[in-house]
Amino acid sequence: MSQTIMGSVRETPPSSRPDMGGGNKPLHVAIFFGVLLGALGFAAFSILRDMHAVDEGTLATGTFVLLGIALLIALGFEFVNGFHDTANAVATVIYTRSLPPLVAVIWSGFWNFLGVATSTGAVAYSIVTLLPVELILQAGSTAGYAMIFALLLAAIIWNLVTWAFGIPNSSSHALVGSIMGVGLANQLLAPDGAATQGVDWGQVEKVFSALLFSPICGFVMAGLLLLVMKFFIKNRSLYKSPEGDRPPPLWIRSLLIFTCTGVSFSHGGNDGQKGMGLIMLILIGAAPTAYALNRAMPESAMPAFIQSADHARQVFQAHAGDVPVTMNEMKAREAVGAALRAKSVSSPDTFAALAVLSSDISSSVRTYGSMKSVPAAAVPNVRTDMYLVADAIRVMGEKNESFSADDRKTVKAFQSDLYAGTRFIPLWVKISVAIALGLGTMVGWKRIVVTVGEKIGKTHMTYAEGASAEIVAMTTIGLAERFGLPVSTTHILSSGVAGTMAANGSGIQMATLRSMALAWVTTLPAAMAISGCLYIVFRQLF
Repeated sequence: MSQTIMGSVRETPPSSRPDMGGGNKPLHVAIFFGVLLGALGFAAFSILRDMHAVDEGTLATGTFVLLGIALLIALGFEFVNGFHDTANAVATVIYTRSLPPLVAVIWSGFWNFLGVATSTGAVAYSIVTLLPVELILQAGSTAGYAMIFALLLAAIIWNLVTWAFGIPNSSSHALVGSIMGVGLANQLLAPDGAATQGVDWGQVEKVFSALLFSPICGFVMAGLLLLVMKFFIKNRSLYKSPEGDRPPPLWIRSLLIFTCTGVSFSHGGNDGQKGMGLIMLILIGAAPTAYALNRAMPESAMPAFIQSADHARQVFQAHAGDVPVTMNEMKAREAVGAALRAKSVSSPDTFAALAVLSSDISSSVRTYGSMKSVPAAAVPNVRTDMYLVADAIRVMGEKNESFSADDRKTVKAFQSDLYAGTRFIPLWVKISVAIALGLGTMVGWKRIVVTVGEKIGKTHMTYAEGASAEIVAMTTIGLAERFGLPVSTTHILSSGVAGTMAANGSGIQMATLRSMALAWVTTLPAAMAISGCLYIVFRQLF
Protein backbone atom coordinates (compact mmCIF):
# COMPACT_ATOMS: atom_id res chain seq x y z
CA MET A 1 0.00 0.00 0.00
CA SER A 2 1.93 2.99 1.19
CA GLN A 3 5.52 3.66 0.21
CA THR A 4 5.04 6.98 2.00
CA ILE A 5 4.82 5.05 5.26
CA MET A 6 7.97 2.98 4.75
CA GLY A 7 10.00 5.07 2.33
CA SER A 8 10.65 4.55 -1.36
CA VAL A 9 13.43 3.38 -3.62
CA ARG A 10 15.08 6.33 -5.38
CA GLU A 11 16.21 5.05 -8.76
CA THR A 12 15.47 5.41 -12.43
CA PRO A 13 13.18 2.51 -13.25
CA PRO A 14 13.74 0.55 -16.47
CA SER A 15 11.14 0.90 -19.19
CA SER A 16 9.98 -2.68 -18.60
CA ARG A 17 9.06 -2.02 -14.97
CA PRO A 18 5.33 -1.79 -14.22
CA ASP A 19 3.99 1.46 -12.83
CA MET A 20 4.17 0.96 -9.05
CA GLY A 21 2.73 4.29 -8.08
CA GLY A 22 -0.66 4.84 -6.53
CA GLY A 23 -2.02 3.64 -3.25
CA ASN A 24 -0.92 6.69 -1.26
CA LYS A 25 -4.25 8.46 -1.22
CA PRO A 26 -5.46 9.82 2.14
CA LEU A 27 -8.47 7.49 2.06
CA HIS A 28 -6.21 4.43 1.65
CA VAL A 29 -4.00 5.53 4.54
CA ALA A 30 -7.04 6.24 6.72
CA ILE A 31 -8.49 2.78 6.02
CA PHE A 32 -5.10 1.20 6.75
CA PHE A 33 -4.73 2.82 10.16
CA GLY A 34 -8.41 2.29 10.92
CA VAL A 35 -8.05 -1.47 10.39
CA LEU A 36 -4.80 -1.47 12.39
CA LEU A 37 -6.35 0.27 15.39
CA GLY A 38 -9.44 -1.93 15.12
CA ALA A 39 -7.28 -5.08 15.23
CA LEU A 40 -5.42 -3.88 18.33
CA GLY A 41 -8.68 -3.00 20.03
CA PHE A 42 -10.15 -6.38 19.11
CA ALA A 43 -7.13 -8.16 20.64
CA ALA A 44 -7.37 -6.15 23.88
CA PHE A 45 -11.13 -6.77 24.13
CA SER A 46 -10.65 -10.52 23.54
CA ILE A 47 -8.03 -10.80 26.30
CA LEU A 48 -10.24 -8.99 28.80
CA ARG A 49 -13.23 -11.13 27.80
CA ASP A 50 -11.29 -14.38 28.19
CA MET A 51 -9.95 -13.33 31.58
CA HIS A 52 -13.40 -12.32 32.77
CA ALA A 53 -14.83 -15.66 31.61
CA VAL A 54 -12.53 -17.58 33.98
CA ASP A 55 -12.46 -14.98 36.79
CA GLU A 56 -8.74 -14.44 36.21
CA GLY A 57 -8.93 -11.13 38.01
CA THR A 58 -7.05 -7.92 37.27
CA LEU A 59 -3.45 -8.26 36.18
CA ALA A 60 -0.76 -6.38 38.05
CA THR A 61 0.20 -3.14 36.30
CA GLY A 62 3.70 -4.38 35.46
CA THR A 63 2.40 -7.67 34.06
CA PHE A 64 -0.26 -5.87 32.03
CA VAL A 65 2.33 -3.50 30.52
CA LEU A 66 4.73 -6.34 29.67
CA LEU A 67 1.87 -8.33 28.15
CA GLY A 68 0.87 -5.39 25.96
CA ILE A 69 4.43 -4.72 24.79
CA ALA A 70 5.07 -8.41 24.09
CA LEU A 71 1.88 -8.73 22.03
CA LEU A 72 2.72 -5.59 20.05
CA ILE A 73 6.19 -6.93 19.26
CA ALA A 74 4.77 -10.34 18.26
CA LEU A 75 2.21 -8.74 15.95
CA GLY A 76 4.95 -6.41 14.70
CA PHE A 77 6.98 -9.45 13.66
CA GLU A 78 4.03 -10.76 11.63
CA PHE A 79 3.55 -7.29 10.11
CA VAL A 80 7.20 -7.19 8.98
CA ASN A 81 6.87 -10.78 7.81
CA GLY A 82 3.96 -9.67 5.63
CA PHE A 83 5.71 -6.88 3.76
CA HIS A 84 9.03 -8.73 3.65
CA ASP A 85 7.95 -12.20 2.50
CA THR A 86 4.62 -11.74 0.77
CA ALA A 87 6.18 -9.46 -1.83
CA ASN A 88 7.41 -12.67 -3.41
CA ALA A 89 3.83 -13.81 -4.01
CA VAL A 90 2.84 -10.67 -5.91
CA ALA A 91 6.03 -10.13 -7.92
CA THR A 92 4.96 -12.48 -10.70
CA VAL A 93 1.46 -11.06 -11.23
CA ILE A 94 2.82 -7.50 -11.13
CA TYR A 95 5.67 -8.10 -13.60
CA THR A 96 3.47 -10.08 -15.98
CA ARG A 97 0.85 -7.28 -15.84
CA SER A 98 -1.77 -9.74 -14.65
CA LEU A 99 -2.84 -7.39 -11.85
CA PRO A 100 -2.08 -3.75 -11.06
CA PRO A 101 0.30 -3.46 -8.07
CA LEU A 102 -2.23 -1.98 -5.64
CA VAL A 103 -4.86 -4.59 -6.53
CA ALA A 104 -2.24 -7.36 -6.29
CA VAL A 105 -1.05 -6.50 -2.78
CA ILE A 106 -4.61 -6.06 -1.47
CA TRP A 107 -5.64 -9.37 -3.06
CA SER A 108 -2.58 -11.11 -1.62
CA GLY A 109 -3.19 -9.55 1.79
CA PHE A 110 -6.76 -10.85 1.82
CA TRP A 111 -5.67 -14.42 0.98
CA ASN A 112 -2.88 -14.25 3.55
CA PHE A 113 -5.59 -13.35 6.06
CA LEU A 114 -7.65 -16.40 5.10
CA GLY A 115 -4.58 -18.64 5.18
CA VAL A 116 -3.77 -17.64 8.75
CA ALA A 117 -7.37 -17.81 9.91
CA THR A 118 -7.80 -21.40 8.65
CA SER A 119 -4.36 -22.71 9.70
CA THR A 120 -3.97 -25.74 11.97
CA GLY A 121 -1.41 -24.36 14.44
CA ALA A 122 0.99 -27.28 13.89
CA VAL A 123 3.79 -25.04 12.59
CA ALA A 124 3.32 -22.66 15.51
CA TYR A 125 4.22 -25.32 18.05
CA SER A 126 7.05 -26.74 15.91
CA ILE A 127 8.73 -23.38 16.40
CA VAL A 128 7.98 -23.31 20.15
CA THR A 129 9.61 -26.70 20.71
CA LEU A 130 12.96 -25.18 19.71
CA LEU A 131 12.98 -23.17 22.94
CA PRO A 132 14.58 -24.36 26.19
CA VAL A 133 12.14 -26.33 28.36
CA GLU A 134 12.54 -24.09 31.39
CA LEU A 135 11.72 -20.94 29.40
CA ILE A 136 8.60 -22.53 27.95
CA LEU A 137 7.37 -23.54 31.40
CA GLN A 138 8.26 -20.14 32.89
CA ALA A 139 6.91 -17.92 30.14
CA GLY A 140 5.47 -15.48 32.67
CA SER A 141 8.78 -14.97 34.47
CA THR A 142 11.23 -12.17 33.77
CA ALA A 143 13.34 -14.65 31.81
CA GLY A 144 10.27 -15.55 29.76
CA TYR A 145 9.56 -11.95 28.78
CA ALA A 146 13.25 -11.35 28.06
CA MET A 147 13.14 -14.38 25.78
CA ILE A 148 10.09 -13.19 23.85
CA PHE A 149 11.38 -9.63 23.46
CA ALA A 150 14.86 -10.72 22.41
CA LEU A 151 13.99 -13.33 19.81
CA LEU A 152 11.20 -11.34 18.15
CA LEU A 153 13.15 -8.06 18.07
CA ALA A 154 16.20 -9.84 16.65
CA ALA A 155 14.11 -11.38 13.85
CA ILE A 156 12.47 -8.02 13.11
CA ILE A 157 15.83 -6.20 13.03
CA TRP A 158 17.37 -8.70 10.63
CA ASN A 159 14.29 -8.68 8.39
CA LEU A 160 14.43 -4.89 8.19
CA VAL A 161 18.16 -4.93 7.39
CA THR A 162 17.71 -7.34 4.47
CA TRP A 163 14.58 -5.48 3.34
CA ALA A 164 16.49 -2.18 3.28
CA PHE A 165 18.93 -3.68 0.78
CA GLY A 166 16.14 -5.32 -1.24
CA ILE A 167 17.46 -8.84 -0.53
CA PRO A 168 14.82 -11.59 -0.39
CA ASN A 169 15.43 -13.34 2.92
CA SER A 170 13.53 -15.84 5.04
CA SER A 171 11.66 -14.66 8.13
CA SER A 172 11.53 -18.32 9.22
CA HIS A 173 15.30 -18.58 8.98
CA ALA A 174 15.70 -15.40 11.04
CA LEU A 175 13.28 -16.59 13.71
CA VAL A 176 14.99 -19.97 14.06
CA GLY A 177 18.35 -18.23 14.43
CA SER A 178 16.89 -15.89 17.05
CA ILE A 179 15.50 -18.81 19.05
CA MET A 180 18.87 -20.57 18.95
CA GLY A 181 20.61 -17.41 20.14
CA VAL A 182 18.25 -17.07 23.10
CA GLY A 183 18.68 -20.76 23.97
CA LEU A 184 22.46 -20.52 24.00
CA ALA A 185 22.48 -17.24 25.94
CA ASN A 186 20.05 -18.67 28.50
CA GLN A 187 22.27 -21.66 29.15
CA LEU A 188 25.41 -19.52 29.29
CA LEU A 189 23.75 -17.53 32.06
CA ALA A 190 22.92 -20.75 33.94
CA PRO A 191 25.21 -21.74 36.83
CA ASP A 192 26.63 -24.80 35.10
CA GLY A 193 27.18 -22.94 31.81
CA ALA A 194 26.43 -26.02 29.72
CA ALA A 195 25.57 -24.12 26.56
CA THR A 196 24.66 -27.09 24.39
CA GLN A 197 21.70 -27.91 26.64
CA GLY A 198 20.01 -24.59 25.87
CA VAL A 199 18.94 -25.62 22.38
CA ASP A 200 17.01 -28.69 21.20
CA TRP A 201 19.47 -29.58 18.44
CA GLY A 202 17.36 -32.48 17.24
CA GLN A 203 14.40 -30.21 16.62
CA VAL A 204 16.69 -27.54 15.13
CA GLU A 205 18.00 -30.14 12.66
CA LYS A 206 14.45 -31.08 11.66
CA VAL A 207 13.36 -27.46 11.16
CA PHE A 208 16.61 -26.42 9.51
CA SER A 209 16.40 -29.36 7.09
CA ALA A 210 13.04 -28.03 5.94
CA LEU A 211 14.54 -24.54 5.48
CA LEU A 212 17.54 -25.96 3.60
CA PHE A 213 15.20 -27.97 1.39
CA SER A 214 13.28 -24.83 0.39
CA PRO A 215 15.69 -23.20 -2.11
CA ILE A 216 16.79 -26.54 -3.60
CA CYS A 217 13.20 -27.63 -4.10
CA GLY A 218 12.22 -24.27 -5.57
CA PHE A 219 15.08 -24.16 -8.08
CA VAL A 220 14.89 -27.76 -9.29
CA MET A 221 11.13 -28.31 -9.28
CA ALA A 222 10.23 -24.98 -10.90
CA GLY A 223 12.79 -25.54 -13.66
CA LEU A 224 11.48 -29.05 -14.30
CA LEU A 225 7.87 -27.87 -14.29
CA LEU A 226 8.67 -25.24 -16.91
CA LEU A 227 10.26 -27.87 -19.14
CA VAL A 228 7.23 -30.14 -18.69
CA MET A 229 4.89 -27.26 -19.58
CA LYS A 230 6.90 -26.53 -22.74
CA PHE A 231 6.67 -30.20 -23.74
CA PHE A 232 2.91 -30.56 -23.26
CA ILE A 233 1.54 -27.03 -23.77
CA LYS A 234 2.43 -25.73 -27.22
CA ASN A 235 0.59 -22.40 -27.06
CA ARG A 236 3.34 -19.85 -27.65
CA SER A 237 1.46 -17.11 -25.84
CA LEU A 238 2.37 -18.73 -22.51
CA TYR A 239 6.10 -18.34 -23.13
CA LYS A 240 6.10 -14.66 -24.04
CA SER A 241 6.96 -11.63 -21.93
CA PRO A 242 4.42 -8.82 -21.50
CA GLU A 243 4.17 -6.32 -24.33
CA GLY A 244 4.15 -2.88 -22.75
CA ASP A 245 1.47 -2.56 -20.08
CA ARG A 246 -1.00 -4.80 -21.86
CA PRO A 247 -2.25 -7.68 -19.68
CA PRO A 248 -1.83 -11.26 -20.94
CA PRO A 249 -4.66 -13.26 -22.53
CA LEU A 250 -7.48 -14.04 -20.12
CA TRP A 251 -6.60 -17.72 -19.62
CA ILE A 252 -2.97 -16.91 -18.81
CA ARG A 253 -4.00 -14.05 -16.56
CA SER A 254 -6.40 -16.33 -14.69
CA LEU A 255 -3.63 -18.91 -14.23
CA LEU A 256 -1.23 -16.35 -12.77
CA ILE A 257 -3.85 -14.84 -10.47
CA PHE A 258 -4.69 -18.37 -9.28
CA THR A 259 -1.03 -19.14 -8.50
CA CYS A 260 -0.61 -15.80 -6.71
CA THR A 261 -3.70 -16.63 -4.66
CA GLY A 262 -2.34 -20.07 -3.82
CA VAL A 263 1.06 -18.76 -2.72
CA SER A 264 -0.55 -16.05 -0.60
CA PHE A 265 -2.93 -18.50 1.07
CA SER A 266 -0.15 -21.03 1.69
CA HIS A 267 2.17 -18.33 3.01
CA GLY A 268 -0.48 -17.24 5.48
CA GLY A 269 -1.09 -20.82 6.57
CA ASN A 270 2.63 -21.47 7.17
CA ASP A 271 4.47 -18.25 7.94
CA GLY A 272 1.52 -16.72 9.75
CA GLN A 273 1.72 -19.42 12.41
CA LYS A 274 5.27 -18.65 13.46
CA GLY A 275 4.25 -15.84 15.75
CA MET A 276 1.15 -17.63 17.06
CA GLY A 277 3.01 -20.07 19.28
CA LEU A 278 5.03 -17.23 20.79
CA ILE A 279 1.87 -15.22 21.39
CA MET A 280 0.41 -18.23 23.19
CA LEU A 281 3.51 -18.41 25.42
CA ILE A 282 3.00 -14.73 26.26
CA LEU A 283 -0.67 -15.29 27.11
CA ILE A 284 0.02 -18.44 29.14
CA GLY A 285 2.64 -16.62 31.18
CA ALA A 286 0.49 -13.56 31.86
CA ALA A 287 -2.94 -15.17 32.26
CA PRO A 288 -2.51 -18.92 32.80
CA THR A 289 -6.05 -19.55 34.04
CA ALA A 290 -7.44 -18.35 30.71
CA TYR A 291 -4.85 -19.74 28.29
CA ALA A 292 -2.74 -22.53 29.83
CA LEU A 293 -5.34 -25.23 29.13
CA ASN A 294 -7.76 -25.66 26.25
CA ARG A 295 -11.03 -24.89 27.99
CA ALA A 296 -12.93 -25.54 24.79
CA MET A 297 -12.40 -29.31 25.13
CA PRO A 298 -15.87 -30.81 25.75
CA GLU A 299 -16.70 -32.72 28.92
CA SER A 300 -17.76 -35.66 26.75
CA ALA A 301 -14.10 -36.12 25.73
CA MET A 302 -12.87 -36.45 29.31
CA PRO A 303 -13.61 -40.17 29.94
CA ALA A 304 -11.54 -41.13 26.90
CA PHE A 305 -8.80 -38.71 28.00
CA ILE A 306 -8.68 -40.28 31.48
CA GLN A 307 -8.58 -43.78 30.02
CA SER A 308 -5.74 -42.78 27.68
CA ALA A 309 -3.77 -41.34 30.62
CA ASP A 310 -4.27 -44.49 32.68
CA HIS A 311 -3.11 -46.74 29.83
CA ALA A 312 -0.02 -44.60 29.26
CA ARG A 313 0.75 -44.70 33.01
CA GLN A 314 0.68 -48.49 32.88
CA VAL A 315 3.14 -48.51 29.97
CA PHE A 316 5.54 -46.12 31.72
CA GLN A 317 5.27 -48.05 34.98
CA ALA A 318 6.00 -51.34 33.23
CA HIS A 319 9.21 -49.88 31.79
CA ALA A 320 10.32 -48.35 35.11
CA GLY A 321 11.67 -51.77 36.10
CA ASP A 322 12.54 -51.97 39.78
CA VAL A 323 12.30 -48.20 40.31
CA PRO A 324 9.36 -47.58 42.68
CA VAL A 325 6.69 -45.18 41.47
CA THR A 326 6.51 -43.40 44.81
CA MET A 327 8.13 -39.99 44.21
CA ASN A 328 5.97 -36.90 44.64
CA GLU A 329 4.86 -34.76 41.71
CA MET A 330 7.50 -32.07 42.26
CA LYS A 331 10.38 -34.54 42.12
CA ALA A 332 8.81 -36.19 39.08
CA ARG A 333 8.66 -32.84 37.26
CA GLU A 334 12.29 -32.17 38.11
CA ALA A 335 13.30 -35.63 36.87
CA VAL A 336 11.48 -35.33 33.54
CA GLY A 337 12.69 -31.75 33.02
CA ALA A 338 16.30 -32.84 33.59
CA ALA A 339 15.82 -35.75 31.19
CA LEU A 340 14.44 -33.43 28.50
CA ARG A 341 17.38 -31.05 28.89
CA ALA A 342 19.76 -34.00 28.52
CA LYS A 343 17.68 -35.40 25.62
CA SER A 344 17.65 -38.78 27.34
CA VAL A 345 14.17 -39.89 28.37
CA SER A 346 14.43 -43.67 28.21
CA SER A 347 15.88 -44.49 31.62
CA PRO A 348 13.86 -46.42 34.27
CA ASP A 349 13.97 -43.35 36.55
CA THR A 350 12.43 -41.19 33.84
CA PHE A 351 9.74 -43.77 33.08
CA ALA A 352 8.87 -43.87 36.79
CA ALA A 353 8.58 -40.05 36.82
CA LEU A 354 6.41 -40.13 33.69
CA ALA A 355 4.14 -42.70 35.34
CA VAL A 356 3.73 -40.36 38.34
CA LEU A 357 2.90 -37.37 36.12
CA SER A 358 0.47 -39.38 33.99
CA SER A 359 -1.30 -40.51 37.13
CA ASP A 360 -1.44 -36.93 38.37
CA ILE A 361 -2.95 -35.75 35.08
CA SER A 362 -5.57 -38.50 35.18
CA SER A 363 -6.46 -37.74 38.81
CA SER A 364 -6.77 -34.00 38.14
CA VAL A 365 -9.09 -34.40 35.16
CA ARG A 366 -11.14 -37.04 37.02
CA THR A 367 -11.45 -34.76 40.06
CA TYR A 368 -12.43 -31.58 38.21
CA GLY A 369 -14.44 -33.20 35.41
CA SER A 370 -13.17 -31.04 32.53
CA MET A 371 -10.37 -28.71 31.49
CA LYS A 372 -12.47 -25.61 32.02
CA SER A 373 -13.25 -26.65 35.60
CA VAL A 374 -9.60 -26.85 36.71
CA PRO A 375 -9.23 -24.11 39.36
CA ALA A 376 -6.75 -21.29 38.88
CA ALA A 377 -4.42 -22.56 41.61
CA ALA A 378 -4.10 -25.98 39.95
CA VAL A 379 -3.76 -24.82 36.32
CA PRO A 380 0.05 -24.25 36.27
CA ASN A 381 0.83 -27.69 37.68
CA VAL A 382 -1.63 -29.50 35.41
CA ARG A 383 -0.28 -27.75 32.32
CA THR A 384 3.33 -28.39 33.37
CA ASP A 385 2.60 -32.10 33.82
CA MET A 386 0.87 -32.29 30.45
CA TYR A 387 3.63 -30.40 28.65
CA LEU A 388 6.45 -32.46 30.18
CA VAL A 389 4.83 -35.81 29.38
CA ALA A 390 3.92 -34.78 25.82
CA ASP A 391 7.42 -33.45 25.15
CA ALA A 392 9.03 -36.56 26.61
CA ILE A 393 6.97 -38.71 24.23
CA ARG A 394 8.06 -36.45 21.36
CA VAL A 395 11.73 -36.83 22.27
CA MET A 396 11.31 -40.62 22.52
CA GLY A 397 10.11 -40.65 18.92
CA GLU A 398 9.66 -43.94 17.13
CA LYS A 399 13.11 -45.33 17.98
CA ASN A 400 12.52 -46.58 21.52
CA GLU A 401 13.28 -50.24 21.01
CA SER A 402 12.07 -51.23 24.47
CA PHE A 403 8.50 -50.32 23.48
CA SER A 404 6.30 -52.76 21.62
CA ALA A 405 4.10 -51.61 18.77
CA ASP A 406 1.12 -51.51 21.16
CA ASP A 407 3.13 -49.45 23.67
CA ARG A 408 4.03 -46.91 21.00
CA LYS A 409 0.42 -46.69 19.89
CA THR A 410 -0.72 -46.13 23.48
CA VAL A 411 1.73 -43.34 24.29
CA LYS A 412 1.20 -41.63 20.90
CA ALA A 413 -2.56 -41.62 21.52
CA PHE A 414 -1.93 -40.05 24.93
CA GLN A 415 0.38 -37.48 23.34
CA SER A 416 -2.37 -36.50 20.90
CA ASP A 417 -4.78 -36.00 23.80
CA LEU A 418 -2.19 -33.90 25.66
CA TYR A 419 -1.62 -31.77 22.57
CA ALA A 420 -5.37 -31.24 22.27
CA GLY A 421 -5.37 -29.93 25.84
CA THR A 422 -2.34 -27.63 25.56
CA ARG A 423 -1.66 -26.88 21.89
CA PHE A 424 -4.50 -24.64 20.81
CA ILE A 425 -4.83 -21.24 19.17
CA PRO A 426 -7.87 -19.08 20.07
CA LEU A 427 -9.69 -17.70 17.05
CA TRP A 428 -8.99 -14.10 18.07
CA VAL A 429 -5.22 -14.79 18.01
CA LYS A 430 -5.52 -16.13 14.47
CA ILE A 431 -7.56 -13.13 13.38
CA SER A 432 -5.14 -10.62 14.98
CA VAL A 433 -2.12 -12.29 13.36
CA ALA A 434 -3.99 -12.53 10.06
CA ILE A 435 -4.73 -8.81 10.09
CA ALA A 436 -1.10 -7.96 11.00
CA LEU A 437 0.22 -10.16 8.19
CA GLY A 438 -2.35 -8.88 5.71
CA LEU A 439 -1.63 -5.23 6.51
CA GLY A 440 2.09 -5.89 6.32
CA THR A 441 1.59 -7.22 2.80
CA MET A 442 0.33 -3.78 1.78
CA VAL A 443 3.38 -1.90 3.09
CA GLY A 444 6.97 -1.90 1.90
CA TRP A 445 6.45 -4.52 -0.80
CA LYS A 446 8.19 -2.64 -3.63
CA ARG A 447 11.85 -3.37 -2.82
CA ILE A 448 11.51 -7.15 -2.81
CA VAL A 449 9.15 -7.13 -5.80
CA VAL A 450 11.73 -5.23 -7.86
CA THR A 451 14.46 -7.69 -6.88
CA VAL A 452 12.37 -10.75 -7.79
CA GLY A 453 10.99 -9.21 -10.97
CA GLU A 454 14.14 -7.61 -12.38
CA LYS A 455 17.31 -8.73 -10.64
CA ILE A 456 17.21 -12.53 -10.70
CA GLY A 457 17.00 -13.22 -14.44
CA LYS A 458 18.71 -11.34 -17.24
CA THR A 459 15.53 -11.10 -19.30
CA HIS A 460 12.00 -10.10 -18.44
CA MET A 461 9.94 -12.79 -16.73
CA THR A 462 7.64 -14.76 -19.05
CA TYR A 463 4.16 -15.89 -18.11
CA ALA A 464 5.23 -19.55 -17.92
CA GLU A 465 8.24 -18.74 -15.73
CA GLY A 466 6.10 -16.85 -13.23
CA ALA A 467 3.41 -19.55 -13.18
CA SER A 468 5.92 -22.40 -12.74
CA ALA A 469 7.67 -20.72 -9.81
CA GLU A 470 4.40 -20.00 -8.03
CA ILE A 471 2.84 -23.44 -8.61
CA VAL A 472 5.88 -25.06 -6.99
CA ALA A 473 5.83 -22.53 -4.14
CA MET A 474 2.13 -22.91 -3.31
CA THR A 475 2.33 -26.72 -3.42
CA THR A 476 5.48 -27.03 -1.32
CA ILE A 477 4.35 -24.53 1.32
CA GLY A 478 0.90 -26.11 1.56
CA LEU A 479 2.35 -29.60 2.09
CA ALA A 480 4.81 -28.27 4.68
CA GLU A 481 1.98 -26.67 6.66
CA ARG A 482 0.10 -29.96 6.65
CA PHE A 483 3.08 -31.75 8.19
CA GLY A 484 3.85 -28.94 10.66
CA LEU A 485 7.16 -27.94 9.01
CA PRO A 486 8.19 -24.28 8.71
CA VAL A 487 9.57 -23.51 5.24
CA SER A 488 10.68 -20.31 3.55
CA THR A 489 8.31 -18.70 1.06
CA THR A 490 11.13 -16.36 0.04
CA HIS A 491 13.63 -19.12 -0.67
CA ILE A 492 11.18 -21.33 -2.54
CA LEU A 493 9.80 -18.62 -4.80
CA SER A 494 13.02 -16.68 -5.46
CA SER A 495 14.88 -19.89 -6.18
CA GLY A 496 11.96 -21.03 -8.31
CA VAL A 497 12.23 -17.91 -10.47
CA ALA A 498 15.97 -18.55 -10.82
CA GLY A 499 15.30 -22.19 -11.71
CA THR A 500 12.87 -21.27 -14.47
CA MET A 501 15.31 -18.71 -15.87
CA ALA A 502 18.07 -21.35 -15.92
CA ALA A 503 15.81 -23.98 -17.51
CA ASN A 504 14.63 -21.51 -20.13
CA GLY A 505 18.16 -20.37 -20.99
CA SER A 506 17.23 -16.80 -20.07
CA GLY A 507 20.33 -16.27 -17.94
CA ILE A 508 20.69 -15.49 -14.25
CA GLN A 509 22.15 -12.40 -12.58
CA MET A 510 24.77 -14.02 -10.40
CA ALA A 511 25.28 -10.87 -8.31
CA THR A 512 21.72 -11.12 -7.00
CA LEU A 513 22.04 -14.84 -6.30
CA ARG A 514 25.29 -14.23 -4.46
CA SER A 515 23.56 -11.60 -2.30
CA MET A 516 20.71 -14.00 -1.57
CA ALA A 517 23.14 -16.83 -0.76
CA LEU A 518 25.16 -14.52 1.49
CA ALA A 519 21.98 -13.48 3.31
CA TRP A 520 21.04 -17.16 3.68
CA VAL A 521 24.44 -18.02 5.17
CA THR A 522 24.71 -15.01 7.46
CA THR A 523 21.10 -14.97 8.71
CA LEU A 524 21.60 -17.75 11.24
CA PRO A 525 24.73 -16.40 12.99
CA ALA A 526 23.53 -12.79 12.73
CA ALA A 527 20.13 -13.52 14.24
CA MET A 528 21.74 -15.68 16.94
CA ALA A 529 24.17 -12.92 17.88
CA ILE A 530 21.51 -10.20 17.97
CA SER A 531 18.99 -12.23 19.97
CA GLY A 532 21.63 -13.58 22.38
CA CYS A 533 22.93 -10.09 23.16
CA LEU A 534 19.40 -8.70 23.52
CA TYR A 535 18.43 -11.56 25.84
CA ILE A 536 21.41 -10.90 28.14
CA VAL A 537 20.59 -7.17 28.20
CA PHE A 538 16.88 -7.75 28.89
CA ARG A 539 17.65 -10.23 31.67
CA GLN A 540 19.65 -7.50 33.41
CA LEU A 541 16.96 -4.86 32.82
CA PHE A 542 14.10 -7.03 34.11
